[in-house]
Amino acid sequence: MGQMLIFGLGYAAKHLADRLRARGWDVVGTTQDGRGDSIAFADEGAVLAALRSASHILSSVPPVAGVDPVLARYVDAIAIAPATWVGYFSSTGVYGDAGGAWVDESAPIKGRRADRNAADAAWQALRGDVAVFRLPGIYGPGRSILDRIGEGRAHRIDLPDQVFSRVHVDDIAGGVIASFRGPAGVYNLADDEPCHQNRLVEWGCAMRGAPLPPLQTLEEAGLSPAARAFYAESRRVANGKAKRLLGWTPRYPSFREGLLSCS
Repeated sequence: MGQMLIFGLGYAAKHLADRLRARGWDVVGTTQDGRGDSIAFADEGAVLAALRSASHILSSVPPVAGVDPVLARYVDAIAIAPATWVGYFSSTGVYGDAGGAWVDESAPIKGRRADRNAADAAWQALRGDVAVFRLPGIYGPGRSILDRIGEGRAHRIDLPDQVFSRVHVDDIAGGVIASFRGPAGVYNLADDEPCHQNRLVEWGCAMRGAPLPPLQTLEEAGLSPAARAFYAESRRVANGKAKRLLGWTPRYPSFREGLLSCS
């Protein structure tokens, strides 16, 4: 069994940690405050000790204020760490707007967030055994359209040509685990059926027996800047490389199977 150090125990990283521990792995993660069994990110002594003993290292920490905090603080230690595998959770946002077209890992990096683009490139260049996972919208138990419907926060937006990809949190964990025996490189982890967000809302409302939210413009919906940015781009994310090279297959190939698992 391996020893995994995870920078940033967010939603997807916690799910991966649970999967690995169930397999007998020793997993330690960093948090800001170091509560529970985690390590405080700023506790350099503890982090460096964990880096020296880890067989696998993953960062799920996004850039903050234009800087990747993990690389800013620990880049040299990660570069020489004895681990045999290093991973990074990036975003399919690095592809930018594709007008609804398919994008794969060979697509140019032109995302609107320069810090995201730079972090993606920096992790790729760090060492030769890095797997970079470009993730679309992440959902799963406790974090899906079903929860937003239940809280009255679901919207249907009148942008008929918008298309998005998404991925179930369990399929992220499955892709990461599959990569332990696969080649390093960049991988999209996404489901097989990109579609408009309204389809999820409609499906989820049917599952819940809830009324459909009204069809609104972005202005009428009063969305936050982050939510509005979600609708500023449209693309279909291809997952064929992960299937071919890692032998990965999504357990939830579409939102339908995925939402059933969240109900």
